[in-house]
Amino acid sequence: MGRIFEVRKATMFARWNRMAKQFARIAKDITIAVKSGGPDPSSNPALRRVIQNARAVNMPKDKVEAAIKRASGRDATHYHEVHYEAYAPHGVALLIEAATDNPTRTVAAVRNIVTKNGGNLATSGSVAFLFKHMGVFRLAPAGIDQDELELYLIDHGLEEMGESTGENGEPQLVIRCAFEDFGKMQEALEARGITPLSAEHEYVCTVPTELPEAQAQEVLALIDKLEQDDDVQRVFHTLA
Repeated sequence: MGRIFEVRKATMFARWNRMAKQFARIAKDITIAVKSGGPDPSSNPALRRVIQNARAVNMPKDKVEAAIKRASGRDATHYHEVHYEAYAPHGVALLIEAATDNPTRTVAAVRNIVTKNGGNLATSGSVAFLFKHMGVFRLAPAGIDQDELELYLIDHGLEEMGESTGENGEPQLVIRCAFEDFGKMQEALEARGITPLSAEHEYVCTVPTELPEAQAQEVLALIDKLEQDDDVQRVFHTLA
């Protein structure tokens, strides 16, 4: 019983830690969106998108409203959006997205994590070409005629459309477009009365790296440590 309890406790802690990180990332995204477009989601598409993403990770409404209020204040933190390029062990490329009020602190922390785990920071441009910057929308497929929607969205920048599963195993419909068409795609979905489960910009790997299980676990361990850093928002990689 003691062993089972410890496993359950560890699982619950990991889930709580992941949720706390998701909430912190959303809060930063809210601050950035409010700073650039104001606190009214009806006139700020970026904020509207972040609020949708907050719902997707079950962030409570009062926390979202509190984050918008803080971001509207005179003393709100100003975040710089920065990207770092790196190589993990075994040649896997990493693109690290951060939002920070102190880039000097953040680059030092990122370099320390990467080098201590067998990787190295790379020069600007040495990794980015392995990724394609895309807008990615995830929809609940229930009630959607996928063939009809695909034909409609082609005129609004659709590049890829397919089925996937969410973190909890629920079915999802994934739509990808060039990042430049993100706003057009968002407006097209809104015009059809479709509210995405989430709408993000992502760096999609174009040249995946295949590794044996043991080596892949080394890479994933590094990615996990990076994602635990307070300033790191997301880590994109080329691991297959």
